[in-house]
Amino acid sequence: MISFLSKLINKRRWRVIRFYLIGWTLAFVFLSIVRGVGTEELGALKFDFIPSLMIAFTLGPIMGTGSAVAQILMEERVYRHVSIGRLLLINSLYSILFIILLVIIAYGVYEMYFGVHIDIITFAFDTGSVAIYFYVIVVDLLLAIFRQVNLMLGEGNLGRLILGKFYTPREEERIFMFLDLQSSTEHAERLGHVKYSMLVQDCFNDLGVAAKNGAEIYQYVGDEAVLTWKLKQGLQNENCLRAYYNFVALLQKKSDHYQKRYDCKPFFKAGLHAGLVTVTEVGKYKKEIAYHGDTINTAARIQGQCNTLGSALLLSESLKGQLASSDFAYKTMGSIPLKGKKDKVEICAVSQDS
Repeated sequence: MISFLSKLINKRRWRVIRFYLIGWTLAFVFLSIVRGVGTEELGALKFDFIPSLMIAFTLGPIMGTGSAVAQILMEERVYRHVSIGRLLLINSLYSILFIILLVIIAYGVYEMYFGVHIDIITFAFDTGSVAIYFYVIVVDLLLAIFRQVNLMLGEGNLGRLILGKFYTPREEERIFMFLDLQSSTEHAERLGHVKYSMLVQDCFNDLGVAAKNGAEIYQYVGDEAVLTWKLKQGLQNENCLRAYYNFVALLQKKSDHYQKRYDCKPFFKAGLHAGLVTVTEVGKYKKEIAYHGDTINTAARIQGQCNTLGSALLLSESLKGQLASSDFAYKTMGSIPLKGKKDKVEICAVSQDS
């Protein structure tokens, strides 16, 4: 069932839902242990340990799903469109609605498990209720903070960092894509620094579409972005190529927005390469997951050849040999000398079959 749902929902959303389901269930289990072991209830509502655990495993998934849906909507519809002040107001309203929803659901669950009939007002304002509401708000805030930290480190990296998986450098087979905004200097001079930064911000928000193809956004460097995939995931369904064309298609779809706001239609050129890299945790006071290796340098150098070779998307022949070619056409550009590399690299241009 879980496998089916994970396929039905895109992977990024499924990770959010799974995180909140587990988080809220554990939070309610912890509350049940604190209230049910070695304590005596003073209010009208009595929660024995075992029944309270049953309530925890009922409320946890319900509230987790609600929180996850709210977080997904915030990330996809709200974050990029409102100021911090409005975002705080939205969060405050959400917290109030969340508490009301919690009371209604908890009231129904309490009657279902205990068969005790009391009015909802008495239930909502029973002795100790304020402490529980405060606990719920704090848990929701902590989960939201963990989610933001996870986004900053890269999807899924927070858990790996906590478990120490990156403490010792280890090797991985990965695909890297370097994306660069075409005519960036011209755009910067024409728009000025502030408006140009807004242009880049909008473009990188739209780059989120690449997550549908399993892309991890490794870095933003100026007007350049670096995407990465584990080798198997990037090759599957030609995800590493489809991510680029889905991004380009979204920019074209929103071309009127960009033309009206920035008087331009942004376009990105990209270079790809695959190979062995080392991944490790770096930094003492600012932690970061870093990749090292010639694969990354080669991908960057390949992207640097896009203007010279007149192609929007280039990749190494070695990567091309591992990809299926059902929806894409390749044109060999020859062996090209790349800066910093002793041997020439065979490069191919990619185009999408119409």
